[in-house]
Amino acid sequence: MSETGNRLRKLLESPNFDPQNYVKQLSQQSDGDRDLQEHRQKIQNLADETAQNLKKNVYKNYRQFIETAKEISYLESEMYQLSHILTEQKSIMESITQALLSTDKDETSKEMQAAFPKETEEVKQRTLTSLLEKVEGVKNIMDTPGRHLIYNGDLAEFDVDNMSPIQKVHAFLMNDCLLIATWLPNRRGTVKYKYNALYDLESFAVVNVKDNPPMKDMFKILMFPDSRIFQAENSKVKKEWLEILDETKKNKVSKDRHKKEEEVPTSPVRAEVSTNPFDMDDDEDTVDGEESVNLSLEWIQELPEDLDVCIAQRDFEGAVDLLDKLNEYLRDQPVTPKVKELRGKVDERVRQLTEVLVFELSPDRSLRGGPKATRRAVSQLIRLGQSTKACELFLKNRAAAVQTAIRQLRIEGATLLYIHKLCNIFFTSLLETAKEFQMDFAGNTGCYSAFVVWSRSAMRMFVDAFSKQVFDSKESLSTAAECVKVAKEHCQQLTEIGLDLTFTLQSLLVKDIKAALQSYKDIIIEATKHRNSEEMWRRMNLMTPEALAKLKDEMRSCGIHFEQYTGDDCWVNLSYTVVAFTKQMMSFLEEGLKLYFPELHMVLLESLREIILVAVQHVDYSLRCEQDPEKKAFVMQNASFLHDTVLPVVERRFEEGVGKPAKQLQDLRKSTRPVRINPESTTSVV
Repeated sequence: MSETGNRLRKLLESPNFDPQNYVKQLSQQSDGDRDLQEHRQKIQNLADETAQNLKKNVYKNYRQFIETAKEISYLESEMYQLSHILTEQKSIMESITQALLSTDKDETSKEMQAAFPKETEEVKQRTLTSLLEKVEGVKNIMDTPGRHLIYNGDLAEFDVDNMSPIQKVHAFLMNDCLLIATWLPNRRGTVKYKYNALYDLESFAVVNVKDNPPMKDMFKILMFPDSRIFQAENSKVKKEWLEILDETKKNKVSKDRHKKEEEVPTSPVRAEVSTNPFDMDDDEDTVDGEESVNLSLEWIQELPEDLDVCIAQRDFEGAVDLLDKLNEYLRDQPVTPKVKELRGKVDERVRQLTEVLVFELSPDRSLRGGPKATRRAVSQLIRLGQSTKACELFLKNRAAAVQTAIRQLRIEGATLLYIHKLCNIFFTSLLETAKEFQMDFAGNTGCYSAFVVWSRSAMRMFVDAFSKQVFDSKESLSTAAECVKVAKEHCQQLTEIGLDLTFTLQSLLVKDIKAALQSYKDIIIEATKHRNSEEMWRRMNLMTPEALAKLKDEMRSCGIHFEQYTGDDCWVNLSYTVVAFTKQMMSFLEEGLKLYFPELHMVLLESLREIILVAVQHVDYSLRCEQDPEKKAFVMQNASFLHDTVLPVVERRFEEGVGKPAKQLQDLRKSTRPVRINPESTTSVV
């Protein structure tokens, strides 16, 4: 046997092994079914032995696997931190370089504009006009004076949630806005695109999306409260888009700042001499009002630069502290031109800080660390007065984290084990998110309604995964009942924080549970009808005392008194059909009560009624058709067992599980009440 096993192992391990030829030769050489069964057993033993060896190897290296996984996790965290530090250093160096070169660039650009003012403007506008002729619905784009084209190109738009392709677009970047036009595939002529959206450069932020093959060369545009993802043709085009978008946004900010500075008169103007003394008093008051705001303090002069440093070093708390300090200082001060100028500089930094905080909460960032990892960015957004945006971004981040955790859960082993893991992951995440939400938004009660809506959508995500594994895979009713019971128990944990989603869970599951009950009811009815067709109305012989004792225990667990129908031997004074029906119906009742909630009351009740009717009608038909007096008496005994023993237990157990009596079952029992009959009579029930 050992030599045969070794030979078989070598044959299966050979690199030139062909399963089809092997089976073909085996079927030709075998003497019959017995030979094939023996060979199948050998292969099965070899498979079991291989599985045991594999399991031993896994257990042997289990600790090493765990240590390796931890080291990989630590290394990944360190690499992420290193990448983050390098990115910060790069941004600091770029900001320093930009600050040093900004003066030279401004002077050079002014000289170029002075040298070629009309030609450059006309060429850019002519190029933009010729391109916009291919876009439908953009007649008013050129109405804004000075608007010209910076960059354009084809992009592919993807869905933010599931990363599926949506449509082809063509983007036009102008000096003050970004135009998105969709591609018209079946359009002939000059018009090839249709207007989709127009975004001001200050209304969105551009975020690089990390490559995750096959999803690569992508970048995201964040516009509160939405976002869009675009894919460039290659990495070079993507880099050009990111650099040109960033440069254009900076140029627009710089241009707007220069406009504000030019609006404030800096050249000395000779004041008119007035002889009215009241006019002189008014002038003195104005000067006194302007000079009453002292902006020469060192920390105020250095405030814009300090904010830039805090943002570059990711010191969000320090940046918000500086802003609070400035707001406190200027709270009761008059609004002078110098204050307005300072406010303009600070507002630009506030916008940059908000963009960074929004990016910190975006789902593209690492979702590790749980809800506590978002506390820093959320708290600073709330301090900036943007609690609504903070709430929305926090919930989006947590939704992505929950969805990722569910997707990463492997479907392996028994269904009940998977549901235990799924419930543990989902409801633990939901509980942690709720506690963190209460902590972060304690003073913003208006955001709680948004959390309730988010919880319902998260529950819908959970039920989709739950139903796909439990109901779509056609599991048994007992397994489905246990899984639903586990989900209900985990859902009750949320009540400790005042969140009860039990009704939401039940309303989402009612359709699948109803279908499962009706499907199992049909199976029982078909099985009962099949047994009824082969009914011989003979006593049941269990052959051994152990089998009889087991049947008694099963009936006792169902609440049915069974001793009066058994004797000292292994015979039961009931037919096999009635006993099998009783066991199957009581099992259906118990599993149905585990799945029960008020919306399923009539479904469960009608299912029980239909199942009972099949058995009762069969007994009634047998009583009317049976001619043998002994068999007729035996049928009557089975009818009495169903009416006097089984149906009362069903009614009582249903009432205990539901909390109210089952009137339909009571009426059914009364309408099928058996009576003592004469063996020659054909009347059996009243």
